[in-house]
Amino acid sequence: MSQYTLNVNNVPKTVDVADDTPLLWVLRDHLHLVGTKFGCGIGQCGACTVHLDGVPTRACQIPVSSVGKNKIITIEGLSKHGDHPLQQAWQELDVPQCGYCQAGQIMTAVALLKKSPQPSDQEIDAALEGNLCRCGTYLRIRAGIHRAAEIAAGRNA
Repeated sequence: MSQYTLNVNNVPKTVDVADDTPLLWVLRDHLHLVGTKFGCGIGQCGACTVHLDGVPTRACQIPVSSVGKNKIITIEGLSKHGDHPLQQAWQELDVPQCGYCQAGQIMTAVALLKKSPQPSDQEIDAALEGNLCRCGTYLRIRAGIHRAAEIAAGRNA
């Protein structure tokens, strides 16, 4: 076991875990941040997506020993009161069906909107290509991203 101090949602957190423990299990089992989900365990579904220094990263694939001083943001860290434009749009449009993949969808969409504040359907589809939704709510996800872009634009106006 090794001790790691991680910057999670802008708060230093210390954990004592094996070096090869995936970040996903550190977040869920040791830090009790359960918004990040386990989906496939092989980095293919996107349910475990978090940001590592602003880059969407599959938490099931990164061992805690490789995180270093990188800043980790989980779905819980997007906004203090759940009022991030994507969270607002998801609620307003009732985007999720079962909701299991939605944290990963949102975390990937956050990075997309930073890169492209008014993305096209094609940009949305390309950015979220690696995030699977078993319920097939892709059209609602796309609509939610467009709505979040509108909300964000209104805040910046």
